[in-house]
Amino acid sequence: MKAMILAAGKGERMRPLTLHTPKPLVQVAGVPLIVYHIEALAQAGFDELVINHAWLGERIEAYLGDGSRYGVSIRYSPEGEPLETGGGIFKALPLLGDEPFVVINGDVWTDYSFAALPHQFEGLAHLVLVDNPAHHPDGDFQLAGGRVNEQGDGERLTYSGLAVLHPALFEGCAPGAFKLAPLLRTAMALGRVSGEHHAGHWVDVGTLERLAEVEQLLKARA
Repeated sequence: MKAMILAAGKGERMRPLTLHTPKPLVQVAGVPLIVYHIEALAQAGFDELVINHAWLGERIEAYLGDGSRYGVSIRYSPEGEPLETGGGIFKALPLLGDEPFVVINGDVWTDYSFAALPHQFEGLAHLVLVDNPAHHPDGDFQLAGGRVNEQGDGERLTYSGLAVLHPALFEGCAPGAFKLAPLLRTAMALGRVSGEHHAGHWVDVGTLERLAEVEQLLKARA
């Protein structure tokens, strides 16, 4: 199974760090955020990675290279302008193939074990959900009986930015910028989205304060 790391965000809320450093290369405990993902994916047996980029993307390519020093092969999907999550994945589909693939936001940190992700599943998407953080108290989706819905009787949780997607989720899409969430909601309405609850650590590193939070978590684990 291939994996895609989404790395095209500009990181406006993390200025001045991101004025000259792309957000995925911002360091936490001396290691760029994206490298934690790459090393964790490699450890879980994922050796073919795709990374999209836009803002300062050439620096991401220069730093990571072909991935060989991490034991993986990296291919890049450059975007002239940000295509949002859905559009970015759609553009990279030729590099990802016809089978389900992992996708993860490059600006989150988690201790989730990527080896636990399903390689085969019925449906169009499998989402990893987490407890609602303080900055997103209402969550995103309901999880009940292993199924994810927008509304229902289950526990309302937050989408972690980690999923396994089937290319068929993007049938009928056209090139350009578009969001992933509407595609997921359509699939949910058809009962074709499964999910799981990760109760471990997860941080959306969208601000300098949350960057410091990850630093503290890593220190506690050392």
